Amino acid sequence: MQRAPALKPLPRLVAAALLPSSLLCVAPAAAQDAAATPVMLNPVVVTGSRVETESFDLPYSVDVVDMRGTQEGNLRVNVSEALNGVPGLVIQNRQNYAQDLQISVRGFGARAAFGVRGVKLIADGIPASNPDGQGQAATFNLDTAERIEVLRGPFSTVYGNHAGGVIQLFSRDGEGPPRITGGVTAGSWGTTRFGLGTEGEKNGVGFVLDASRLDTDGYRDHSEARRDQGFAKITLRPDEDSKLTLVGSGLRQKDTEDPLGVTWETYKRDPRGVEQVALDNNTRKSIDHLQGGVTYERRFGRDRLQLSAYSGTRSVTQYQSIPTGPQAAPRHAGGVVDFDRDFFGGGARWIAERNLGTGLLTVTAGIDYDEAEDARRGYQNFIGSVLGVKGTLRRNETDTITSTDPYLQAQWKQGDWLWTAGVRHSKVRFKVDDRYIVPGNGDDSGSVSYSETTPALGVAYALSPAVNVYASYGEGFETPTLNELSYASPSTGFNFDLKPSTSKQAEVGLKAIVGDATRVNVALFQIGTDDEIVVAESSGGRTSYTNAGKTKRKGVELSVESELQAGLVARGAVTWLDARYDDAFVSRGTTVPSGNRIPGIPEVSVFGELAWSVRSGLTVAAEAI
Repeated sequence: MQRAPALKPLPRLVAAALLPSSLLCVAPAAAQDAAATPVMLNPVVVTGSRVETESFDLPYSVDVVDMRGTQEGNLRVNVSEALNGVPGLVIQNRQNYAQDLQISVRGFGARAAFGVRGVKLIADGIPASNPDGQGQAATFNLDTAERIEVLRGPFSTVYGNHAGGVIQLFSRDGEGPPRITGGVTAGSWGTTRFGLGTEGEKNGVGFVLDASRLDTDGYRDHSEARRDQGFAKITLRPDEDSKLTLVGSGLRQKDTEDPLGVTWETYKRDPRGVEQVALDNNTRKSIDHLQGGVTYERRFGRDRLQLSAYSGTRSVTQYQSIPTGPQAAPRHAGGVVDFDRDFFGGGARWIAERNLGTGLLTVTAGIDYDEAEDARRGYQNFIGSVLGVKGTLRRNETDTITSTDPYLQAQWKQGDWLWTAGVRHSKVRFKVDDRYIVPGNGDDSGSVSYSETTPALGVAYALSPAVNVYASYGEGFETPTLNELSYASPSTGFNFDLKPSTSKQAEVGLKAIVGDATRVNVALFQIGTDDEIVVAESSGGRTSYTNAGKTKRKGVELSVESELQAGLVARGAVTWLDARYDDAFVSRGTTVPSGNRIPGIPEVSVFGELAWSVRSGLTVAAEAI
């Protein structure tokens, strides 16, 4: 795996202590069984098919990470703690809480300079990705997570825009007698994390409540951060045929320091150092994020109705290191990003089961709607000779993004065969209402719409009860994100001529259960894209994008999970991925020839872990990446 040389990960666990037992009661299942999680040979998943299906039977790659074995002994802050062992997935944890993780799935998302693009993020049915595809994994609450499902390959495309892969988190329901849990974790570089929660079920109402605070000085200079998270989940069953779930979560980071990147010379001199420009401008970022949602499911005989709705707000203020000189240009947006976002959406789906011939047919029909509206402002990052402060207004606009996506999926199980198909029609619309109109900076208001129909088809065949082979094909698309549309070049406004990239994916694979406690998955895949979005120009702290030609990615994934003996579990994953440009293109005035590798995508990634449950509540593990 490729890593930035100056950014070393935090140690797994240096010291941990539970609060005194007189103050709390730790649930036995959480404290004793979590670390010794056995291998799940055939877990049930919903990602991809949208109905409960054993992952062994499905004609595509989907992995389940049981979070019981991940929460103990980790900070429970970054999903990289849980997902490094998933083949085809690359997570760059730069230990920079102002920039979040960089996540790519089979190369999708590798071009993101910050946040997550090209990969769909979902938490308890609520999108953690904007309608334009920009997502934040930091909103995932790992304290309360029960499992995370990771979908790769052709059937990701049935999730619409920017679904080069899908990462979906499911929090646990409140069950059992009410109890309180808490803990403190401490590590290097001034890192501490305190957590307190309560969960259980009382009078038919399940509840899970959690709050935590992370403080760290950071491995590098100027990387101090504080992160506060809160989570609440209430589950009710109005009757035996229905279930109502309410979820709310929040994230707050105040003045998180951003150490930025370093030159190779600076790194050799001081691996923990920063460039002076970060200190001069006091580069930092503040985030306030709050969201809530409700889901309702009701059975009608063999059929089901599922409804969901959500809304939330997100406020971000970021001080960048853009030099004062370029900000003098009339059309420059300044060195301070400031926006307030309101977002909401919902979905409805009907799932019907019918006998068809000698098999069982399951049909899912649904529609999703998502909308985000940003009140976006930009300011100069200086006043006179003072840097790192909010200066003159340079940008003021309202950006609205909507996405409307009807879809249809079908799954037919007949003997040793399982056929599955899906189609989704996505329409994504960007609208800009520009309110900053001054001499030299005209009205940049406008709108652009993108639409695409993305089909997927797959088939699996059971060679034996323990061996399945499969093949699948799908087509997908990625619209530009709002940030990528913002600048056509250093001298013009929005780049409404930027086109979405489209992809065609094919995959064949084998899933096998060996003996009583080992599972092996092998997948071969190829992905071709048209109109790949690449950097056109970058100067004065602004980056503009253009469409290149074709790219091709081909690779192999292998994963093995085995319980070698009671309490001794081994996991391993290897990914080989060759990702190249098929066509030459011009970036920053330089011609990039065809055949060049696509940056940010390692050719080989290897993961290995061996965990031994010494006794109840005590596990020793070794992990290598």
